[in-house]
Amino acid sequence: MIVIAVLLVLLVLVVFNLAGMYNSLIRLRNQVKNAWSQIDVQLKRRYDLIPNLIETAKGYMQHERETLENITKARSQAMGAQGIGEKSKAEGALGETLSKFFLVVENYPDLKANQNFLVLQEELTSTENKIAFARQAYNDQTLFFNNKIQMFPSNIVAQMFNFKEEEFFVIEEKKEREAPKVNFS
Repeated sequence: MIVIAVLLVLLVLVVFNLAGMYNSLIRLRNQVKNAWSQIDVQLKRRYDLIPNLIETAKGYMQHERETLENITKARSQAMGAQGIGEKSKAEGALGETLSKFFLVVENYPDLKANQNFLVLQEELTSTENKIAFARQAYNDQTLFFNNKIQMFPSNIVAQMFNFKEEEFFVIEEKKEREAPKVNFS
């Protein structure tokens, strides 16, 4: 009788432990999804700012039609990208296109002095910082989740319930990984 009671207690402990690991995996997966939705919110804000920036610049940059079209094209591709890998690649291309745009803006002092343009540029800069923060938070949550899936004994529960690793949001463009070169001469 004591042996049966001990076995039942052990069985209950194992079941509770498995349930705890399962719930932990669910919580971490939901945190990853939430972190991704925070990136989406900031990307939508970025997408909404870009047309206003282009419209403001059009009047000043009549000879830069290709630059403005490239931004619109990159924005459309980024908005249509599906999945983390495709999204991060498209976002890298959009960021590179915006960087080129701001380099061209340097040739237009009237545009640089335009109050609407300055406000939009500041909003975009703020949004870029928020996107960077959201990417970091997403990658942190993804790391926690992937670690839990890979570590024993939770990896057994993860395999039993078909939990899959999440993809990190990485920068594909090598230029974005390089530190900017500053030259004061």
